[in-house]
Amino acid sequence: MGLPNPGAEEFVDEIKIAKEGKAPVIASIFGSSLEEFAIVARIVEAGGANAIELNLSCPHVGKVGLQLGQDPALVRDVVRRVKSAVEIPVIAKLSSNVSNIVDVASSAERGGANAVTAINTIRAMAIDVHVKKPILANVIGGLSGPAIKPVAMRCVYEIYESVKIPIIAAGGVKDWEDAVEYFLAGASAVQIGTAIKTYGLEVFSLVTSGIDGYMKANGYKEVLEIVGKAHGS
Repeated sequence: MGLPNPGAEEFVDEIKIAKEGKAPVIASIFGSSLEEFAIVARIVEAGGANAIELNLSCPHVGKVGLQLGQDPALVRDVVRRVKSAVEIPVIAKLSSNVSNIVDVASSAERGGANAVTAINTIRAMAIDVHVKKPILANVIGGLSGPAIKPVAMRCVYEIYESVKIPIIAAGGVKDWEDAVEYFLAGASAVQIGTAIKTYGLEVFSLVTSGIDGYMKANGYKEVLEIVGKAHGS
């Protein structure tokens, strides 16, 4: 998990190492208040992050039991506060554990988000039949990977029809076809996470080379040409 960690100051060292790869570094941050979000954002910006992704699915101390990402007004306020604190792009990572993700995405856009990521993990759990207890100490955890792809796809598709800012898709990308499917639904980029465990770091080159092959075979020069094509545009 990323939430229990040494803190932003220590993470700056990780950013410096990551930047040796000569690729843009997007720092994922969270906070327990508007001001803490802003403080952490300033720290990672000063540490060299090229952009910030806000984890808006963590508990908010001001509203016990309610995930921050479920409240459109709070999402808007967090994004607005962080935008006022830094100069680099700010991305809002959205949760599907809401009644209407479009409302939340629209609020993030109103707050000034440069893009949104859809989606974060889905609340789920598992029980050990031998000890007859939940496997996780916290009982509820986050489900990721191929299992959540259809849900994430639906969210990307719906958000695309309601906001003008770019969408980054996250959830179950393991090959170029998954990525292209997200592009057609409305995403401008994709994240890859769970697939690394199965296919190793080579998954990135496999996905990108596959996308390149698809683009050439269909006469496209850049990904933006197919973004949202499934909407008939």
